[in-house]
Amino acid sequence: MLSKRANVFYLERARVLQEGERVVYLTDTGMDIEKLFNIPDKNTAFLMLGKGTSITDAAVRKLAESNVMVGFCGSGGSPLFGALDLVFLPPQDEYRPTEHMQQWMIQWMDEAKRLNIAKAFLRERLEWTLERWDSLGVVIKDAVAGDFERAIVSGASTAELLAAEAVWAKRLYALLARKHQLEFRRNEGKRLRDTPEAHINSLLDHGNYIAYGYAATALHGLGIPFALPVLHGKTRRGALVFDVADLIKDGLVMPLAFKHGGQGSKDSAFRAELIQTAQDLGVLDLLMGFIASVSKNKL
Repeated sequence: MLSKRANVFYLERARVLQEGERVVYLTDTGMDIEKLFNIPDKNTAFLMLGKGTSITDAAVRKLAESNVMVGFCGSGGSPLFGALDLVFLPPQDEYRPTEHMQQWMIQWMDEAKRLNIAKAFLRERLEWTLERWDSLGVVIKDAVAGDFERAIVSGASTAELLAAEAVWAKRLYALLARKHQLEFRRNEGKRLRDTPEAHINSLLDHGNYIAYGYAATALHGLGIPFALPVLHGKTRRGALVFDVADLIKDGLVMPLAFKHGGQGSKDSAFRAELIQTAQDLGVLDLLMGFIASVSKNKL
């Protein structure tokens, strides 16, 4: 099953190609002999290609046959340009049931039902964040969670829900900043590492892009198009990917970004723990199960 796949790869300065029946990558080390590493395509959910990478058409074809999502990003896993939407290439040569797509479309066309789905997304996000933070020993006060929950219930439009979401996220940043004794302000896309605060911002960008990979993989596995969002702008390409990724960003990405940014860890250490934690928690299972239940109107 797609949701049981263990591997997520992020590569920089590497060449991806097919060798026989395998997909492999060569690292650009500058040495005379290049090392060749295997990509187990049958057990890989998605592959992210960063700066200085290339991929052959044969490798793309082999990955598509194995239903691997391929994404392109900038250095450190964040987009190349601030105005550029994330780009993931879903395989096109396999058959998937259309049940979930049809059910999603029926509800998406109804404004009231679409708003209910948006509320379900925020409730799931709240519940999973509370569970994750509790397991990490970080207390989210009942008043903070209660304010967000009441705002979800009373929200009469996506604009009101997004405003409530912004307040919620700001409070979470403040909680983690106090825990790590930092002055923190969220600044996206800066890619700086000169201070712990700047490094945290960079890791948040990096981690969010990995979350987009999980979201895109879950949606692709269920056959639901990326362009049918419930919260983010309906004219934005891939907006449903952002909606789905938001389910896990608070509970998965945010605490690890503060932990590693505060410690001055390398990006690779942050990335490794993030991917391993996502695997341990069964993030793809969680996302696909929730989306499937929502598409069937089991709110």
